Parts: sequence; C-alpha cells; structure tokens
Amino acid sequence: MNVVILAAGQGKRMHSNLPKVLHPVAGKALAQHVIDTARLLSPERLIVVYGHGGEAVRSTLAAADILWAEQARQLGTGHALAQALPQLGGSAQTLVLYGDVPLTTPETLKRLLQAGRGGLSILTVDLADPGGYGRIVRDGSGQVVSIVEEKDATPEQRAIREVNTGIMAMPTARLAEWLGSLKNNNAQGEYYLTDVVALAVDAGLPVRTAQPEAEWEVLGVNSKVQLAELERQHQRNLAERLLVAGVRLADPARIDMRGALSHGRDVFIDVGCVFEGGVELADAVEVGPYCVLKNVKVGAGTRIAAFCHFEDAVIGPDGVIGPYARLRPGTELGPEVHVGNFVEIKNTRIAAGSKANHLAYIGDADIGRRVNVGAGTITCNYDGANKHRTIVEDDVFIGSDTQLVAPVTVGRGATLGAGTTLTKDAPPGALTVSRSRQVTLTGWKRPAKAKP
Repeated sequence: MNVVILAAGQGKRMHSNLPKVLHPVAGKALAQHVIDTARLLSPERLIVVYGHGGEAVRSTLAAADILWAEQARQLGTGHALAQALPQLGGSAQTLVLYGDVPLTTPETLKRLLQAGRGGLSILTVDLADPGGYGRIVRDGSGQVVSIVEEKDATPEQRAIREVNTGIMAMPTARLAEWLGSLKNNNAQGEYYLTDVVALAVDAGLPVRTAQPEAEWEVLGVNSKVQLAELERQHQRNLAERLLVAGVRLADPARIDMRGALSHGRDVFIDVGCVFEGGVELADAVEVGPYCVLKNVKVGAGTRIAAFCHFEDAVIGPDGVIGPYARLRPGTELGPEVHVGNFVEIKNTRIAAGSKANHLAYIGDADIGRRVNVGAGTITCNYDGANKHRTIVEDDVFIGSDTQLVAPVTVGRGATLGAGTTLTKDAPPGALTVSRSRQVTLTGWKRPAKAKP
C-alpha cells in the first residue's frame, strides 16, 4: 500500500512562524509522530505532501524512506492528494493521514485498511458536539452515501453526530479519475477529498467505516490551545502505560516523557519529572521531584533526590544522587557512588564507593574507588585553549576547597589538605598541602561604612 501524509497547511491560528506540523508533542514534531506510526504499517511508499514552510518541513522530517510532493497553493485536501499522484505506485490501497493528527494508533489504521479492501473506507467517530466536522450521511439501510462539510450541510445533516476524521483508505487505481473529477463549487472554494465518497458510491464500490478505540486518536491541532490539550492527553496515555507496567507515579498528571523510557520493577517517579531521549531505569530506582533526565541509564537501587539534571550519563547501582546535582555528558558513576547537592560532573569516570557530597566541580577526570571529594573542590581542567585530565587514584582523601590544576595525578591513598592548590602530582600515601602561611595582624581595624 501507499501512505500519503498531508502536511502542507499553514496553521494561521497557531500564530507562529513555525509550520504547524513541526510543533512538538512530547518533544517530537506532530508530523514525525504520524510518520513513525505509518512506518509501523510497512508501506511500499511513504509520501509527505508539504507546502507552507516547505524547506523547514523537509529538513526537519528528512529520511531516506520519505518521498516528497509539493502543494504550492493550498486548494483543499483533494488538491493536496493530487500532488502525490505521480509518486503513487501499484494498484493496492492508498491510506491518507494528516500531519497534524499525531495520536492515531497502528491498530486503528489496520482495522481501517481491512475494512477498505475492495472499496473505500473512512475513519469516523461519534462526537457529542460534532460542530466543525464533515457529517457522515447514510441511506435508509445504513450505507454511507456521502460526506457533507458543515458549511454546506442542511440543518438535518448538522444534527448527525457521526463525523469524518479525514483519514481514509481508497483504491489507488481509482484515484487519478476521482481526483480529476473533483469540483470546488462549495462554501470554501476548495477541492474536498471527501467528495470521492460520492464518486465511489456512484461507481458501485462499497464504502465502509471504522472507528478508533478512543476519541483522542483523531484529535487534530489548529491552535496552541489544542496543542496543549493534545500534549496533556498524550502524557496521560504514556503515564497510564507506565502504571499498567508497574511503575509507581506520585501523580500521573505531573510527568512529561519526551522520548523512550524503559524501566525495571518497583520503580518510583515523583512529581514534575521530565524524561528526554532514551532513559533506562533499572529495578527499584527512585527519582525525586522535578528531575530532568536526558539519555541516561540508572542502575538498580539508585536513589535520585529532588531537582537533579542529568544528560548523557551512566549511573551505577545503589547510588545516592542529589538533591540539586548535575551530571553532564560523559559522566560515568560506578556502584554506590554518592553525589550531593550542587555538585557538577562532566566527562568523568568515578569508581565504586566514592563520594562528592557538597559543592564541587569535577570535569575531565578519572576518580578511583573510595575517594572522598571535599566541599568546594574544583578540577581546573581548562587552560584557556585545551582541556586536560585529572587522575585521582583509589582511597584518596581530598580536603575542602581544593583546586586540582590539570594535568595532575593524585597517587593512591594520598591526602590533600584543605585549601590546597595542586599543580604537581601528589605522591601516594602522603599528605600534600599547598597554602600560604597563616598570619595574624594585630591592631588591624575593619573598614567602616562611610556616613552619608
């Protein structure tokens, strides 16, 4: 089959320079959701019809399996599909999807395709308030005879609650004929794709319908209000899947997933957390409130306190991290590592049992086992032009307010006294101290604030 995704609309009500289909839901463009779903159906050809903001749409959604068709003028859905005609192949079905309707499930689309074999099928939904939608008109025997847009409908037709979602499957061999027969003598002056239904009826082809499991599957986006509503609906769906799979959420309404989250058993996630990219939480991981994790792996039994921010990091099992800890790209923490409040780590490996509990910056370093990093410790890794590494071997004790000026190595079992500025390698098993001699000045008076 073919899949054609109509994504040419401007979206004036979005009040944005960004093309409507590129606005994000769960961190991914609306149209990208549709493309990803279409791929699950294994189409022979996947075609995106673009128009407004064309270069941005093409560059953002670019992929080897996508064919492109430009709709230079937006003259309706029928006209949009006509632009894809040269790209269509075979005599099988063509499934029409929309770049601003991102949540339709593959299961629903498979039912629609099955219903349409040998004819045409329409995805419909029953709405309590059908205002704004085209109505499904049936004859006395219940057979679909046409779709009437609301602006062209009679009062009796406007009372119909079954509406067209726009998603259709139709025989490819008939499309050129049908699309060439469309007229724009309607209130909008557009070529409606929905008019092919009447043409199929006239040709004696069966017109069948299928419906989604839930109304949210066919919700589209025409404004920032609808975008926000769709985001919340999608996040509720994702949270429900986590709950069903055994994750304990402090509040399912206060979690945001903008990527893929995999998890083990007995995982707990507190409120306000954001997960981006690919995140893996092993068994019994606890994530405190208002944490942001992007492309992170967390080992079993690790506890993450509130307000932590991790990106491109690996955390070993049984760690204790935060609150207010930041792990930047290239961080690898071994088992039972403690990273406390206001500690920032970048491009660093820290081995098992080491601790940096307070107010430290550790960048471009290799920290051994059972190392204690005192409060206020800094690895001075940048000389103004190049980065250099700091090596700290096992069982080192680093006193508070220490600066390690890279490249430098601290030998196994060494102790660095508080306030040390280390510019040379510290030998193993010894105390190294670098500080000026303490002096007391008698008779010195603290400056007083000048009186106005």
